[in-house]
Amino acid sequence: MEAASNLSSSLPLSPSRYRTTAVLTPHQRIASLSTAAAAGALPSCRTHLARLHQRRSAILPLRCNVRETVPDQEMASIDVEDPRIAKIAKAIRVIPDFPKPGILFQDITTLLLDTKAFRDTIDLFVERYRGKDITVVAGIEARGFIFGPPIALAIGAKFVPMRKPKKLPGEVISEEYSLEYGTDKIEMHVGAVEAGERALVIDDLIATGGTLCAAIRLLERVGVDVVECACVIELHGLKGRERLGDKPLFVLVNAAA
Repeated sequence: MEAASNLSSSLPLSPSRYRTTAVLTPHQRIASLSTAAAAGALPSCRTHLARLHQRRSAILPLRCNVRETVPDQEMASIDVEDPRIAKIAKAIRVIPDFPKPGILFQDITTLLLDTKAFRDTIDLFVERYRGKDITVVAGIEARGFIFGPPIALAIGAKFVPMRKPKKLPGEVISEEYSLEYGTDKIEMHVGAVEAGERALVIDDLIATGGTLCAAIRLLERVGVDVVECACVIELHGLKGRERLGDKPLFVLVNAAA
């Protein structure tokens, strides 16, 4: 998980202070039912929902913005809402001033304690990547090891751990990346992947994007096609997505930073 210096706070943020808003890319946008539609402007709600069901395979899982807001504010209306995303967002605990002052730590251990939310998290990724000819799921140490293996098994891909220096016992290939102060490396075993394979890179969170960029470079050096990066959480204020350039990024929950 990437270190992130984001908003400081003196009090924990309760789930009730978040508003969850699904975000659709333009090709995913479909019309929502209005009150008039429900009253007869469309043939019927049942007919509309049946058509939605038929189109489900063409609709990618939604991304979700989670913003701090007033406790009593209602959830914003959206075009299409996947109720699983709101539950996932609520299951993630936010701890202020950890591991140092000024950082809001996104704690996924509470998500792992919620078996329904944890399963829904894996299912959303699997629904997106199944049938995409992905042969490698590369998980970034350490929390990428939690989400990567079940996704890999479900889509029929192998799991490749990308580790910190001197953690892998065999011959390794490494890629250096910059930190706020100094540098670090990410490594994988030589021979773990082959040129021409298609990879998904996964971690629990993207902050500045440094670790994900290093993982992409490392895989591409040996001829692997990195199809997409995926994270449970994005700290969108730290512009990690921009650092990835044109490499696609899929996230479930956006948290303010």
